[in-house]
Amino acid sequence: MNTTQVRPTGIERTFGDDEIIVTKTDLRGILTYANDVFLRISALTEDEAIGQPHNIIRHPDMPRSVFKLLWDTVKDGRELFAYVVNMASDGAHYWVLAHVTPSLDADGKVVGFHSNRRRPDPAAVTAAAEFYAQLRAEERRHDSSPAALDASWTMLQQALAARGQTYEEYVWELTNGGNP
Repeated sequence: MNTTQVRPTGIERTFGDDEIIVTKTDLRGILTYANDVFLRISALTEDEAIGQPHNIIRHPDMPRSVFKLLWDTVKDGRELFAYVVNMASDGAHYWVLAHVTPSLDADGKVVGFHSNRRRPDPAAVTAAAEFYAQLRAEERRHDSSPAALDASWTMLQQALAARGQTYEEYVWELTNGGNP
């Protein structure tokens, strides 16, 4: 799949409350496993998915700063819950509540990553989408990717500090029906 040619269609795809999307990657984020729910929702075959970077499903509306937070956290050996909008190979999008964990070997060394995704509550998606739109708008104000990431990262940290929360506390507030 050539993601540079896929554009968002605005069509939202969902999956069942009883379904879980599961993927595993190596340390570089290359897909090593994808379950049938992931393949169906992302409109990929197993051959199209395995061996590809996990970011083949990256939606352009997803802020760089949230991905930075995610990768910094799991590479440090910690888990993270995050709201993520993904894009299928046909341009449809789907929101998930992701639980990303490092995979460890017998010596406790990080050897890859494992992600389980559940269908999120629509009210949480609305709140996350509004927040993410602000972060993406800040990114678009900058000409270079590093500057865009830096600005978005600063904005994310300032917004969380103003709330007196970590990102995970923000996610749990949304998940538990709190007022974002």
